Amino acid sequence: MHHFILTQLNAFAVPWAPLIALAAVLAVILLISLIAHGLLHRVLLPLLRRMAEKSSRHWPTSLIDNKLFSRFALLMQGVFLQIQLELFLSGLEPAYSALMILSEVWIMVFGLLMFFSLLDIFLELSEKSVIARQMPLRGIFQSLKLIAALLVTLMIISVLIGKSPLVLLTGLGAMTAVLMLVFKDPILGLVAGIQLSANNMLKLGDWLDMPKYGADGAVVDIALTTVKVRNWDNTITTIPTYALISDSFKNWRAMSESGGRRIKRSVNIDTTSIHFLGEDEIASLKRAQLLTPYLESKMQEVSAYNIGLDISTPLNGRRMTNIGTFRAWLEAWLKAHPHTHKGMTLMVRQLASGADGLPLEIYVFTNTTVWLEYERIQSDIFDHIFAVLPAFGLRVHQTPTGNDLRNLRIRSAE
Repeated sequence: MHHFILTQLNAFAVPWAPLIALAAVLAVILLISLIAHGLLHRVLLPLLRRMAEKSSRHWPTSLIDNKLFSRFALLMQGVFLQIQLELFLSGLEPAYSALMILSEVWIMVFGLLMFFSLLDIFLELSEKSVIARQMPLRGIFQSLKLIAALLVTLMIISVLIGKSPLVLLTGLGAMTAVLMLVFKDPILGLVAGIQLSANNMLKLGDWLDMPKYGADGAVVDIALTTVKVRNWDNTITTIPTYALISDSFKNWRAMSESGGRRIKRSVNIDTTSIHFLGEDEIASLKRAQLLTPYLESKMQEVSAYNIGLDISTPLNGRRMTNIGTFRAWLEAWLKAHPHTHKGMTLMVRQLASGADGLPLEIYVFTNTTVWLEYERIQSDIFDHIFAVLPAFGLRVHQTPTGNDLRNLRIRSAE
């Protein structure tokens, strides 16, 4: 085309014929590019957008929202430009080389943006999958974006300076220390994200407890350099991703998956209320259905042991105590409780006594991991324990309050 226009201009002896011919060819290229842009962005893309809006599926809308088609259209404009350059400007320097370099950079930039869109689409669609949603894909995709951006930047520089990318890579060897310093957090985050994913250490929605960073809540985002945790008071804590590898943290996911949550709490018994059971107390406790098997078995065991012993003094033989009987009843009651997990550890044990009395620890698992239900079950259990203690002649130890001291002074005065 350039040769034809130049020939016609020379035939009419038009001054500045080479420049006018070049301008005419560039005008034709620009006109064709504008027409292609109009067809792609004013006709094709709106048509695809309407089709996506009518679709009942999510993925067509995701393609539009993440600008995949618009970026593909812009990439194709770069391809069309290269085709026009080959047809209309081939061999015409320096315009051909300059525009060809421009088109190559254009194609690489929008090719990179298309890759970003594909990753965003895959990430958005993965959130609909139960399995994929649990994987830290956001951090992995951000790592891929960073790597792709570095590679494309390297290729663009090589195109602009006319050197092979390998030459640039060789020169970058001397800048390794600087690059490591600049990209320290992304590199550490990339490694941490891969380890978290490969070892199944953390997923979205996990209950994360990391006191060092003040985090105690659900994981809402796992990115390349940070992990966001929504605490139970609705504040957000941001933790460096690599800290999850270098530091320790508690993940409550196993508890949620097990179907049972532990209750581990003690009741402090006043040791002055502990005593041997009398006949009247034993007779009263026999009316408890959960205690009947224990009392009958224990009484036979004690009677057999005491044969031939002088039991007129408590120093000889064995006797049943109210604390031991209460512990046996409590264990039987917890086993029969409808909200305790029957497949997990259940025990009632004594801990070392101290200034606060004798701790009687309840160690049991509920059959639910829902927080509200768990707290309700735990409260119901201890409400009942505190209320039933007087039936065994036991008292809860507590530090005297001002009212206790006031009553003591009144009694002393009387």
